[in-house]
Amino acid sequence: MSHPDYRLNLRSLGTPRGVSSLVGPHGVGASPGDKKSKNKNTRGKKKSIFETYMSKEDVSEGLKRGTLIQGVLRINPKKFHEAFIPSPDGDRDIFIDGVVARNRALNGDLVVVKLLPEEQWKVIKPESNDKETEGAYESDLPEELCGSHLLQQSLKACNDSPDVIIEAQFDDSDSEDGHGNTPNSLVDGVKKLSVCGLHWTWETSTGFLKLLADKNSELFRKYALFSPSDHRVPRIYVPLKDCPQDFVTRPKDYANTLFICRIVDWKEDSNFALGQLAKSLGQAGEIEPETEGILTEYGVDFSDFPSEVLECLPQGLPWTIPPEEFRKRRDLRKDCIFTIDPSTARDLDDALSCKSLADGNFEVGVHIADVSYFVPEGSSLDSVAAERATSVYLVQKVVPMLPRLLCEELCSLNPMTDKLTFSVIWTLTPRGKILSEWFGRTVIRSCTKLSYEHAQSMIESPTRKIPEKELPPISPEHSGEEVHRAVLTLHGIAKELRKQRFADGALRLDQLKLAFTLDRETGLPQGCHIYEYRDSNKLVEEFMLLANMAVAREIHRAFPERALLRRHPPPQTKMLNDLMEFCEQLGLPMDFSSAGALNKSLTETFGDDKYSLARKEVLTNMCSRPMQAAPGLAQGRHAALLLAVANRTAQAPVDPNHALCPGYREPPDMEPNVLQKRADHCNDRRMASKRVQELSTGLFFAILVKESGPLESEAMVLGVLNQAFDVLVLRYGVQKRIYCNALPLRSHHFQKVGKKPELTLVWEPEDLEQEPVQQVVTIFSLVEVVLRAEATALKYSAVLKRPGTEGLLDPQEKQGCDHHSDQRED
Repeated sequence: MSHPDYRLNLRSLGTPRGVSSLVGPHGVGASPGDKKSKNKNTRGKKKSIFETYMSKEDVSEGLKRGTLIQGVLRINPKKFHEAFIPSPDGDRDIFIDGVVARNRALNGDLVVVKLLPEEQWKVIKPESNDKETEGAYESDLPEELCGSHLLQQSLKACNDSPDVIIEAQFDDSDSEDGHGNTPNSLVDGVKKLSVCGLHWTWETSTGFLKLLADKNSELFRKYALFSPSDHRVPRIYVPLKDCPQDFVTRPKDYANTLFICRIVDWKEDSNFALGQLAKSLGQAGEIEPETEGILTEYGVDFSDFPSEVLECLPQGLPWTIPPEEFRKRRDLRKDCIFTIDPSTARDLDDALSCKSLADGNFEVGVHIADVSYFVPEGSSLDSVAAERATSVYLVQKVVPMLPRLLCEELCSLNPMTDKLTFSVIWTLTPRGKILSEWFGRTVIRSCTKLSYEHAQSMIESPTRKIPEKELPPISPEHSGEEVHRAVLTLHGIAKELRKQRFADGALRLDQLKLAFTLDRETGLPQGCHIYEYRDSNKLVEEFMLLANMAVAREIHRAFPERALLRRHPPPQTKMLNDLMEFCEQLGLPMDFSSAGALNKSLTETFGDDKYSLARKEVLTNMCSRPMQAAPGLAQGRHAALLLAVANRTAQAPVDPNHALCPGYREPPDMEPNVLQKRADHCNDRRMASKRVQELSTGLFFAILVKESGPLESEAMVLGVLNQAFDVLVLRYGVQKRIYCNALPLRSHHFQKVGKKPELTLVWEPEDLEQEPVQQVVTIFSLVEVVLRAEATALKYSAVLKRPGTEGLLDPQEKQGCDHHSDQRED
């Protein structure tokens, strides 16, 4: 498959005023200077606001000598002028203070930095009374950036150096105001910064157009100001010629119109970037314009597949398997094979089989749609699929990696139809021990399409004969009883496999997910419920993992330098140690000695009532922070956990005694460095897909709050800061921050008892004759919250209910969340 044109951008850098600077890899063009700039000389010529970029040679030499540190830049979404990169030890962060210090680098850029001399380091005191220095909790950050930075801890001596150290402050008069919080714990000052690497995340952004404030300025006659919805993206000058013709005379007509803007340059003498307006999306707050904006910002190609791509597929339908293909494959069409998927699924890409053997063991098979048969290497279809790299799942639709004809017809393992597959077949004991395994190309004929609900009802009713009317159509060669027995057997083996996986050190840190019911005509959300991960989901998951690991082991054995494998870095030691101390103070018997021990602690520490499950969810959230996000795919020997991803590699010939598919095709002719670039691109697209899915969920929930709110729910506190606290809203599974200055309080007081933070709220009495009500908020505190839509944007806020006031929900609704979903977690 093809890969994108990666760019390596290295610039030269100087330090004209002794301040930090940093850059991002962006395009070229003419950029206006900012009239607000205070850096003018006596001749009227603007001085540079930002420093000149370093040369490629200087960057390379600095990295070799160790005088420069490389890392991916993360900008605080709540306070635009604060940014960070991880320090080399992985336990701390390097803090970059101010827009000037970043030297035009954007969120996600790969940068290099040089530390200030230690005597210039300064300490931030996070317990100050300034609301702008509250700690930014990770619940405010994208998931892909969490778990590897903001250290949630108090200041203390560490190797004779303070934990929180920054360079000289920069008075950023043009920074976004009122949106931010300084992290509780930062590390290391920065002197020089530069960028080397890739950038795709923030080349485009959605936002709104505004006129410049100074109508008498020269800039007013040439440019409008683009204000991005995401505060990590800088504001952008946009040429008026790109704007609607009547924008200058009727700017209010466009106040609620979403636009897409692309950054093309950011000159040294300009506070703002220069951009090009790409298109108008429509009205903000409407599902499709907002969705298109999200997809565009994250570089998701949602265009229709071009004709040259579709021409790569078989044109005559219905398509039938060529006779010669049967001679190359094992024929499993008579076996009892079935799919288990969401009831609405149309792309059925995996199937299962299970039959009893005379010796009491079982023959179990996993059968994966053989997509590679229809995707010729080097074809237009191959190139587009390589560029997209993954399907993107939104609340209301899917942006597919491959054409629907391929994934919903040709490759979908629809029942009672011959299909090409790649299979792994084991002989397993009832305890899940592998006695033998076989890999190969196969032809199957699924006997039925089970939903997760069908499989779950079979698991929950092991002895009941399920009536035909409660089951989907089953091919006449097989019966409902046969399928029921197979599901029960697979469930029993899956439980053993799962138990053994966790005993061997596996760790699962699930986050709550929302599923929506949508109006068929308008597409608007009618309601939502927390996705419940049930035994039927776990059954499928266990056998997919078993198949992936089996194939990965074989590919890695045969092609150690070219196997694409999954890797997970170790947790950040310092954050983990802080969490251990915190759990000890709370009296929680948590064992952090290994991943398996932690998983056992999370499983056994809490009961199964509603509030115990909520406490487990809060602690799971806390445990996930020290865990560094898995980079995903890696090539060859650098990977730790084996998970196969390469269908073509699986079908390449290896030695005759260990042949996955002997003689079927040659292994991909690709150098390891090229393969690593492919893996990097897949990782980028995977993280973008995950973030888009989260933003889509957030969009629909915000619309639900707007249409149906205010919404009330119990919530559990999962983090406490000096002027705010974060809660897990139990009824909806969302996390929100509640600010003290948004509550009718007489006063509030923050303190730490060891590692345990406490916030004491003193409520202003509603009746002057009453005494003020005092409320102590700490982690695991149970509170009542109200979610309300904000008037000016498609956002919602959470406020704490005054203790003792009546709720909006009836008693039945307060019993807990509505747990049901037919959406599959992939």
